[in-house]
Amino acid sequence: MFAVLKTGGKQYRVQAGDVLRVERLAAEAGEKVQFNEVLMVGGDSLVVGAPLVAGAGVQAEVIDQIKGEKVIHYVKRRRKHSSQRTKGHRQQLTLLRVTDILAEGADKSGVKAAIGSGTKVETSEAPAAKKPAAKKAAAPKASAKAAAEDGAEKPKRAPRKKAAAKAEE
Repeated sequence: MFAVLKTGGKQYRVQAGDVLRVERLAAEAGEKVQFNEVLMVGGDSLVVGAPLVAGAGVQAEVIDQIKGEKVIHYVKRRRKHSSQRTKGHRQQLTLLRVTDILAEGADKSGVKAAIGSGTKVETSEAPAAKKPAAKKAAAPKASAKAAAEDGAEKPKRAPRKKAAAKAEE
């Protein structure tokens, strides 16, 4: 049985026992993770998702967090500049061993979902905190309108800087 999964912006064709190098995941060595974005499951019968196969999953064990090979970027500008620049980069990767491919029932397995290390998880508490702040901002405007209706004069605005500079001259 094989599956095609999507992670880190790439697609991988995997079988049980395969070792993969994928973009860094938020998981420690020895943990078990599950990929829920399965595009196709093959074997006795081929199931192609539109775009994902419902209920399918690929379980894998994290072997290690590693760095990829060093990629060196060298730029040399010719003619009158005579400048050069060397820049290196090593990609953060996660080494995985695929343990199981589930064609059905992956959502009930209880295994931690594979999430990239740069993904932010939002909580439901943050939007609730923003609502009271908006109400507080509206309160001073209402009191200014009430004072204007009472017949009190509006306070004069301070003159603009340009107008004040011209008046001094």
